[in-house]
Amino acid sequence: MTPIESLHYAIGELAYAVAKADGKIQKEEKEKFQSIVAAELRSKEYSFDITDIIFQLMSRDGMDSETTYNWAMKEIRTNSHYLSPQMKETFIKVMEKIAKAFAPVAPKEQAILDKFFQEIAGINGDPVYYNQK
Repeated sequence: MTPIESLHYAIGELAYAVAKADGKIQKEEKEKFQSIVAAELRSKEYSFDITDIIFQLMSRDGMDSETTYNWAMKEIRTNSHYLSPQMKETFIKVMEKIAKAFAPVAPKEQAILDKFFQEIAGINGDPVYYNQK
């Protein structure tokens, strides 16, 4: 996986962690989740289909939210050189939409979001890397 693909995979994992935080993900949640992520992250620049990745994530039911969150944030930090301001903004928007997809936002979901917003604020990419084409 390229660093950009890893960043997108990580945001899919984070969105999954939020969706899973309040219990098992229902079919309707899965469909809504897929449409949000696909709408926000689909790009012609990447050699992968984000919706396929998300389907794979949704089928893995064994990971808890905390483990998923920690793995995803580690992946974001590892590949942070490639995190452009626009990508960071998109990732924040995805997380907000996932949380609001099925109101009300549960306290566990909000805790994950708050932690994500706090951690992502301090992560800034390097223009030398994210401006490479």
